[in-house]
Amino acid sequence: MGLSSFCLPTGSYADSLESVLMPGKVIEGHADLEGDCKNCHARFKKSAQNALCLDCHKDVARDVAQKQGHHGRIPEQECRACHTEHKGRTMNIAPVDEKSFDHKLTDFLLKGGHADAKVLCRDCHKPKTKFRDAPSDCFACHRKDDKHKGSLGTQCADCHQESDWKKTLFDHSKTKFPLTGKHRDVICKDCHADPKFKGAPTACVACHKKDDEHKGRYGTKCESCHSDRDWKTSIFNHDRDTKYPLRGKHLQAKCDSCHTGFLYKEKLKTACVACHKADDDKKGHKGRFGEKCQSCHTEKDWGISIFNHDRDTKYPLRGKHLAAKCDSCHTGFLYQEKLKSACVACHKKDDDRNGHKGQFGEKCESCHVEKSWKTTAFNHDRDTKYPLRGKHAEAKCESCHIGSLFKEKLPTTCIACHEKDDKHKGQEGNKCESCHNERDWKVARIDHGLTRFPLLGKHAKVECKECHKTPAFKDAGIACVSCHEKDDKHKYKLGPRCETCHNASSWESWRFDHDKQTTFRLDGGHKGIACDACHTKPMPRKVTQSNACISCHDADDVHNGGFGKLCEQCHVTSSFRKIRPGVSGVSPGH
Repeated sequence: MGLSSFCLPTGSYADSLESVLMPGKVIEGHADLEGDCKNCHARFKKSAQNALCLDCHKDVARDVAQKQGHHGRIPEQECRACHTEHKGRTMNIAPVDEKSFDHKLTDFLLKGGHADAKVLCRDCHKPKTKFRDAPSDCFACHRKDDKHKGSLGTQCADCHQESDWKKTLFDHSKTKFPLTGKHRDVICKDCHADPKFKGAPTACVACHKKDDEHKGRYGTKCESCHSDRDWKTSIFNHDRDTKYPLRGKHLQAKCDSCHTGFLYKEKLKTACVACHKADDDKKGHKGRFGEKCQSCHTEKDWGISIFNHDRDTKYPLRGKHLAAKCDSCHTGFLYQEKLKSACVACHKKDDDRNGHKGQFGEKCESCHVEKSWKTTAFNHDRDTKYPLRGKHAEAKCESCHIGSLFKEKLPTTCIACHEKDDKHKGQEGNKCESCHNERDWKVARIDHGLTRFPLLGKHAKVECKECHKTPAFKDAGIACVSCHEKDDKHKYKLGPRCETCHNASSWESWRFDHDKQTTFRLDGGHKGIACDACHTKPMPRKVTQSNACISCHDADDVHNGGFGKLCEQCHVTSSFRKIRPGVSGVSPGH
């Protein structure tokens, strides 16, 4: 047979050829379409592919047209870009990567608890159910969480929110019992024992009977005094609602500290002593000051008195008297006793304690003040002829006044009190103030510049006793050597007039100028020579040392006097061995 025997009609041949060329089986859902490729493919026209898909998948076509659902939100593209076919009957051609899938591209945005990583896709998307068919109403997933058992309907979102199922959005202000104050923080079940939320009582005592510390004595209208903002805070206005306004500490008092019986039956007394008799006894008054407590005390502080002693009595209180307790002076019945106003009436023991023992009389106020018993107001400078200076101002009165204050007449001379301090034993007379002052007995103020020996340099810091060996102060010599004999390194060779070379600022330094003060100028080798190298004998008052070279250099004269005694005609002072320039015929070593 020839090939032509197997030729088929053109259309049948094409269909048969397509079947032969089909790359593989389609999925189970498309199996009924597999017999005819035209069901899903337009011959030689790939652009028509999507239209054929959407013709069958009308729900997807609707989403694309209305820009809703996942397919309506993703960028437009070929269906086969995501859904491949001809991979076999069991192939999943709509795979979803749960980790990368963006739920924002769906009609159900994941928010609150839904966005929690712990919530898995399978928790909402059940097997063999299209993802698009997952329910979007709360009740469908949260039926098991509905503690109301359906009694409040299926619109869970009216009260609950996605962030936390246990938190509600219910607006209680639209009920007959708006939630204010602390009620806002109370969870529903604390008041609504029945999940139907109906029939909950609105009277305070229904919930707060256990909080009623009054045990029912104040009735059941808790809102008369309390507010929902704070159960412990009372809104009752005692000033406005009663005839007894509360002031000071009364504002802080608890109601039952006064109202001990049934609130609306008892009639309280308003007199202070009715409540404060125990305080009156505690203070020591014990009724001695009468029952008009308000004359002295206030509600601000029972311990503070408003009684004005200055205004209401003839004895104004000053200083420490202001701090004194009433019963420290008023020991008897307040309105019967008559207190003495003399200081000594109360302070006799203080007079004895200070050692006066009545010697200074009874007019304590002459010296003392109410500010402090130890402080004296007596001005010795103003009130006597003997002003106190220096250490005298610090001395106690009785250190000088040992007898009766107003009878004795104290002497004002220093020696009268300081005879024991006089180290001169009277040799310098009785006018101690000539040298000493009240600031310090050991410090003398004598001006040594007015003597024959002004104190200069180091002498200004020397103590008197270093030079004045006896209290008479007349035995000190003014010659340097009288004190500095031990310091004279010249051993009297240069005479007793140390001041000729030395000064008072420093014994080690000297100021003698040999060039200006003598006829012998020191130059050359003479400059660095010690004084006693030439002055070998004690110097008289008038120095007569010879200026001739031979007087010191006789031993150095190698000529043995052959050239006379005028050494300076040939020799120079820088060195005895050198010959003066211009001198001929004499060798240096001659």
